[in-house]
Amino acid sequence: MEESNISTSFPQLIWRTQSAGGSRSGKESSENGQRRPSTITLNAPNPAVSYGGIDPVIEENLQFVESVSEDGLRDTSLSQGRAMTNSSWQRRFSSVPRITSRDGGSSYVYRTSQSISNNLLTLPSELIDAILSYLTPVELVGVSAVCRALRDHALSDLHWQRHVLSNLPGHEISSPYPCESWRELYVCHDPYWFLTRNKLWFCDRELTGQMIIVRYDERRGCIEGYQLLATRARDGSEPWLADQGVHIHYFEPRVKLHLDKPILQFNAHRLGWNDPSTESASSPRRLMAEHPMHMNSGSDPRFSNFILTKPLEDMPSPGCDLRFPYGYVWPPPAIPAGHRVRGQPAGIHHLSSLGLESGSPERQPLHPSEISDQTFQIRQWMELGPPQLGVHLGEEIVTYSTLDPVLYTPTAEKPWRGIWVGDYSGHGCEFLLINQPDGAGEDDQAPLTPREDETEEAFQERFLRERVYKGRLEAIKLTGDPNVPRGEYTFVADDLGENGYVGIALEPPFQGARVVESKGHIAAMGFSDDKYMESQLLLLSHNRLAQYWVSFGHISFYERVDIDQFLVPK
Repeated sequence: MEESNISTSFPQLIWRTQSAGGSRSGKESSENGQRRPSTITLNAPNPAVSYGGIDPVIEENLQFVESVSEDGLRDTSLSQGRAMTNSSWQRRFSSVPRITSRDGGSSYVYRTSQSISNNLLTLPSELIDAILSYLTPVELVGVSAVCRALRDHALSDLHWQRHVLSNLPGHEISSPYPCESWRELYVCHDPYWFLTRNKLWFCDRELTGQMIIVRYDERRGCIEGYQLLATRARDGSEPWLADQGVHIHYFEPRVKLHLDKPILQFNAHRLGWNDPSTESASSPRRLMAEHPMHMNSGSDPRFSNFILTKPLEDMPSPGCDLRFPYGYVWPPPAIPAGHRVRGQPAGIHHLSSLGLESGSPERQPLHPSEISDQTFQIRQWMELGPPQLGVHLGEEIVTYSTLDPVLYTPTAEKPWRGIWVGDYSGHGCEFLLINQPDGAGEDDQAPLTPREDETEEAFQERFLRERVYKGRLEAIKLTGDPNVPRGEYTFVADDLGENGYVGIALEPPFQGARVVESKGHIAAMGFSDDKYMESQLLLLSHNRLAQYWVSFGHISFYERVDIDQFLVPK
């Protein structure tokens, strides 16, 4: 096939738009007000969907797609510049204070001197409980060792119920069943409560990844995580009535949990059930970085171990690991994160033959304060034969990470932040993080208030112009496909404001939508020869977006996902 047989000269704009202040005249109309006719269209035989331009299903066609500037898209440094430094994130994930001795050992710092305890005991019980309500579970344990009176306060279920419920956002349980007390329930699942607190987790498994929702089931007293899946209610596409050269892909997503097989599970066992003599034992439990999860049933040969992780203290230098797979650091640099860990290659890329030792002692926590509550790993394998003589097959280590809720919680000024599901044609549905990063100085901005004699309609228009339609919007894949993997940008709009403004769509079904310039990420199989192509983003609503892939001649949709609906078992 020769390049001369294919036309890639697609217009900059296909929208009939109304003008707006600050828009560039070159974007307001195409030549003679009409779209130039396209020539040959390459399509696979009998496709479920069709394209008005170059068919991306045929990989050889990607060489004919013109790339656009990648400024701001290749800054893949793993330095702390891409780390989440939000103060609320740091408060939730701050570690217990420790002091380090000369011999390298460490211990917790508890301010529980005899004088302080004597002063505390002179206070009414209600005030003592109010003071203890500010302590973490580890600090409560330290207080319980001071004296019998403080022990009674520290072991009160009033405090332990609060700590259990603080780790179950969106799901307020009423009973510690199957345990007899809230403290016993907390101890049974310690140190794994961070799994339910963060709710959403995504992993580096192969190129596609996986997203799970971790929740607590009070009917059985267990913490469990299930894969989040999305399917299309119907496939297919149709030409756009306003421009027959552009095809609109149907997208009615159905999102659900795959409840047949949990990804992780921790069951509550009451203290002393296995050995009654241990119920009152005072010996401390030894921290186990790797813990087996007993999920296999019947003849299922699959086994899983849960691995606590220790965050990387020193990020790779900005000049290193600039390309995929970024030294197997997870999450990758496109995703803001407070903790990053080094994962284990599992045949996801040609560089994976280098190999890494994920089980090295320096990479596992030795003390509770070293545990990352933003990452973990799962070791998976199949075992054939009896346990004593069984052979491990297909062993892999999958690394999971979470997101700061600030990143996916929409606000009045950042209304598109959130977890979304998108349509990727033959690859099916994929989950995205729509990130609207704060610009310089935005945290110090005073709230916008109406002016004197300004109508509500005029104020709302000014609010949209000055506070909403501004800044950058990034769509980052939480799950991926064999072409563009998880953790990569799928499209980026550099400016939702005047610098990126294209127009307002007037033709159905997009009438009234603001259209801005964007860059779409494409690649061949195995994430090879990736580049960014010209595209346009349609802001249909705060819960639905559309992306026009110019050279492909098709429009795909994205919808917001409410993950809280999956937190309470039904």
